[in-house]
Amino acid sequence: MTDPVKYIDIKRVLAGSGSKRLSSLPDFITGIIAKIICQDEMNRIMNKYSDKIGNKFLPEVIKELKIKVEITGEENLPENGRCFFVANHPFGILDGLILTRIITRKYGSVKAIANEAFLYVPQLRPFIAAVNVFDGSSRDYLQALEEVYQQDVPISHFPSGEVSRRYHGKFQDCDWQKSFITKSITSQRDVVPIRFEGRNSNLFFFIYIFRNFFGIKANIELILLPSELFRKKGQTIRVIIGKPIPWQTFDKSHSHFEWAQRVKTIVYNMKSCNTKVKVA
Repeated sequence: MTDPVKYIDIKRVLAGSGSKRLSSLPDFITGIIAKIICQDEMNRIMNKYSDKIGNKFLPEVIKELKIKVEITGEENLPENGRCFFVANHPFGILDGLILTRIITRKYGSVKAIANEAFLYVPQLRPFIAAVNVFDGSSRDYLQALEEVYQQDVPISHFPSGEVSRRYHGKFQDCDWQKSFITKSITSQRDVVPIRFEGRNSNLFFFIYIFRNFFGIKANIELILLPSELFRKKGQTIRVIIGKPIPWQTFDKSHSHFEWAQRVKTIVYNMKSCNTKVKVA
């Protein structure tokens, strides 16, 4: 019997970070961080399903977490999947897993424009078009993304670029980035709006408010995202799929940024109905 693989090893990650301060943290500190990010549980799941790659891995994880997914508007998924599937980003990990599952169940494949941290999960690598959202995308990243845009594969994207916080008294995304509008036009891809209902825990938002109050720029609440994933265990996640928006809609009557905010408004105005489909 082979030893379990340590896919996620925070001590190794910090040691290779290039930061003397991070690489020299004492073991008890890295141990605390490992517990916060649920390192052992994440590694356990990846080892348990190490032979499940891509679309075979996603349903196993959803079942492992006892997550129920209810979809309104599944009939709005177009037959031709060469679209941008854009969604709000309330959870950080779970919404990415579910969105990928919905798309691949229909079309068989997807390229998700996602944080390169997801590459630590080898079972998901076939689906990831990684973007380094923290340090800016290098020329190689941008070239790879440009090649993805020209393929016939579906593309999923969370245009906020970050997990929802509390803005203007509401739990919602920040302003959506305009890139999906620009690429929708240049690659002639219709946009499929998708909404996830729900939000992260009060602790996640408390830390966000705390760091803003004290002027801390680092998004330290992101370290809680794995624990937020496991907090959703046994819950029902509701997803709403809207009708595709033709790429020709995005004319010069508004800037690309303004169009992005209009699509965001469409997403947040979508409501659940009585016709629901359960997805495993």
